[in-house]
Amino acid sequence: MSVEADWFLRAHPEITTIEALLPDCNGVMRGKWLPRHKLGKIFDGELKLPKTALSLDIWGRDVEELVFASGDADGICRPVEGSLLPTPWAASGQHGQIMLSMFDADGAPYMGDPRHVLKQVVARFQETGWKPVVAAELEFSLVTWDNSTPQHTCPSPAGSSPVGGNTYGLDVLNSHFEMIEDIRVACELQDLPFDGMVKESAPSQYEINMQHVDSPVLAAKQIIQMKRLIKGVAAKHGLIASFMAKPFEEEAGNGMHVHCSVLDDQGNNIFNDGTENGTDLLRHAIAGCLTYMPDSTAIFAPTFNAYRRFQPGCHAPTFPSWGYENRTVAVRVPAGNNSARRLEHRVAGADANPYLLFAVLLSSMLEGIKQGMDPGKPISGDGYSQEKDSLPVYIQDAVKVFSESEFIKANLGGELQRIYALTKEQEIAEFRRRITTLEYQTYLEKL
Repeated sequence: MSVEADWFLRAHPEITTIEALLPDCNGVMRGKWLPRHKLGKIFDGELKLPKTALSLDIWGRDVEELVFASGDADGICRPVEGSLLPTPWAASGQHGQIMLSMFDADGAPYMGDPRHVLKQVVARFQETGWKPVVAAELEFSLVTWDNSTPQHTCPSPAGSSPVGGNTYGLDVLNSHFEMIEDIRVACELQDLPFDGMVKESAPSQYEINMQHVDSPVLAAKQIIQMKRLIKGVAAKHGLIASFMAKPFEEEAGNGMHVHCSVLDDQGNNIFNDGTENGTDLLRHAIAGCLTYMPDSTAIFAPTFNAYRRFQPGCHAPTFPSWGYENRTVAVRVPAGNNSARRLEHRVAGADANPYLLFAVLLSSMLEGIKQGMDPGKPISGDGYSQEKDSLPVYIQDAVKVFSESEFIKANLGGELQRIYALTKEQEIAEFRRRITTLEYQTYLEKL
């Protein structure tokens, strides 16, 4: 048994069950529950799962084309360093968790695993002597469920919906004090970079801020863990923490904004030239983000629901635009200390897989820098109203662009491109064959 596993079992004699977790392409956890005495076998590389566990659709169904093509072959699941942790929100207090990553039988990384895809992208940065630094702002809705629609949990006038979201409201945070405190404590126990919580603009919407990390692979793991933690703690308090991109029709959706800077081998920020404008490298990186934004939209908005965000009044960018200190554009350069000059990518929904989100973002930045791309003039004023080529606003269009993209194939790899596109196409087919309540209300009696 490994030293890490032995130490964990000695330190936590109360833990009886280990939840072995493999995030799939949708960012949904797959895996197994194992008794504590099986923990050593995970570290010895004896845990196997079908490779297709990474390409299940959002309902957990196989994509038959992938199963038949591979014979549903197994991959070897190895533990991710530093991910063996207790889960304090578990009702019994007797569960621990460990994150997994998938390998081929010969020990090579399986490139259908989003974690390996991101590691490969980060390696390309390291070859230049650069180190990306990332941080995320993660929005979610805190709701209850009445078996038909989500219900707000924020205060509202009797018999009506909330009027406004009470942005930055401290009284709303205080009403969930016990839950928020449990989140803070759980983050400490899991060593997650909790950097505060705020009440966001929509009713029942909140935002968790995460500290900057100089390892995008670690940061993506922390986001996956943070989402699971928040959902687990909320459930313990009888609530649903939802990272659904657009849970309420008339309110802003949930986004995942990513801040990114790049350090050279001396620890200097390559985007900082001592002014508010930043370096040419910053503008080249922004241009790459704008150029490859349509190719990457299927990653930024991975679900049928995510495209509900891309409409007026929903605080989600619909054009590949940029600007200084402008929250209406897709890529913003925040004001502040010059040494922290960075870009903020504002397109992705909270439902995006962070491994793949970071992979396409960093690939776009690096491509823009290598090619010396020009982003054009920064936008002042309302970026939502600009007359530019829009991003795909329907999932089928986004998936088509993604599946045919040479940029995606070159940077994420053909295997990831293939399995992700097929998974999305199966989900689209399911939604297309379903008849909605609105269709019945509109057509059943009128036609």
